[in-house]
Amino acid sequence: MLSLRPAVPTDAPLILDYIRELADYEREPEAAVATEADIRRYAFSDHPLVKVTMAEWDGQPAGFALWFLNFSTWEGKPGLYLEDLFVRPAFRGKGIGKALLQHLAALAVKEGWTRFQWQVLDWNTPAIEFYEAHGAKVLHPWLTCRVEGEALARLAGGAD
Repeated sequence: MLSLRPAVPTDAPLILDYIRELADYEREPEAAVATEADIRRYAFSDHPLVKVTMAEWDGQPAGFALWFLNFSTWEGKPGLYLEDLFVRPAFRGKGIGKALLQHLAALAVKEGWTRFQWQVLDWNTPAIEFYEAHGAKVLHPWLTCRVEGEALARLAGGAD
């Protein structure tokens, strides 16, 4: 009933739909400004920056995972960073999210990547409980830092 597969360029509109559905769930629909052209450029170019795994249930689009490699300087090895994992509400409770996590974990183990990490919103208790039930450790002392928009432009203005 469940199949996981690498995304192909014709999946770009569906990937964008998933991104928008996730942004809506995370209460920030206006923040999802990505376009199909962005997805095609960064996921399906000659040198893609992201990978996407598609989940289908009985041939129906059910969810996705968008991920990329990061690097641990301390370990001297790459890790897998999961940017987005989303399962449509109608398909939740069928093990699709777990299957996506297991698939990516198996890929990381196979490739010798030492870490598999992601972020979760602090109010998203169901997701936190789901991740912890599958062995994830929430790293409370670590805080995310982000520079964007005008602050990014100002910071870049000081570079040579």
